Amino acid sequence: MAVRSVHFRVNAEKPRAQAVRGMLAEAAARVGISEAPPGEADVIVTLGGDGTLLRAVHEFPGSPVLGLNLGGLGYLANVGESEFEAAVAMLAEGRYKVSERRLIEADGRFPALNDIVVTRETGGHAARFELRADGRLVTEYMADGLIFATPTGSTAYSLAAGGPVLMPDSGSFVVTPINPHALGVRPLVVSDEVRFEVTVRSRTAGNAMTVGVYADGENVAGLEEGRSAVVARSERTARFVELDGYDPYGVLARKLGWSGSNVK
Repeated sequence: MAVRSVHFRVNAEKPRAQAVRGMLAEAAARVGISEAPPGEADVIVTLGGDGTLLRAVHEFPGSPVLGLNLGGLGYLANVGESEFEAAVAMLAEGRYKVSERRLIEADGRFPALNDIVVTRETGGHAARFELRADGRLVTEYMADGLIFATPTGSTAYSLAAGGPVLMPDSGSFVVTPINPHALGVRPLVVSDEVRFEVTVRSRTAGNAMTVGVYADGENVAGLEEGRSAVVARSERTARFVELDGYDPYGVLARKLGWSGSNVK
């Protein structure tokens, strides 16, 4: 379906963002696309980086979002500046599809596109986290925290902590421990239908530990020893606009610097 209206969500901290927005608004007008309020626009177009796109997903739930990259890595906002005007033309011509991305949530009310992170906030020692999957004990981790990442979020914090890359259509989540104290502890990939319960356990007598729960980097709850958080698939999804020619494998190779070998 041809796009007839867009709303630009601009990262005002980017020095050139407003100038680029003006240029894009003119390019859009030339192909019959007008600007509209977010609730009325066919597509939300973000100008910034992955953080700008992430904020738009939460600000405008259910709206299709296209990310134009004025930032650094730009894995989610993967349309480069040289392609901006071509992207607008593709929207006007209906040369795109909308991809549904699964969200994850904590305690049934804190949704996240990338990840739910349960991590220690005080004390100089690792914490103990008991993890259950659908009521069954997985293990007790001695670690700084646990990252529960969606396929979309598998290229963010989880990847930096040593987790694997999950493809968007894999129907899975990954649990990645942060600085585990056992060499054999590795990330765990499971179906996104699994319901997790993570409980903070006492590490040593008298060694109090404060643990925070974060949804896409925002602190949403705190856990004391003996308290639990439930992490599970959300009923909500995010809607990403994928332009003609979008190749998730090509994006991975380009953004993560895959080149076959580092050996010269």
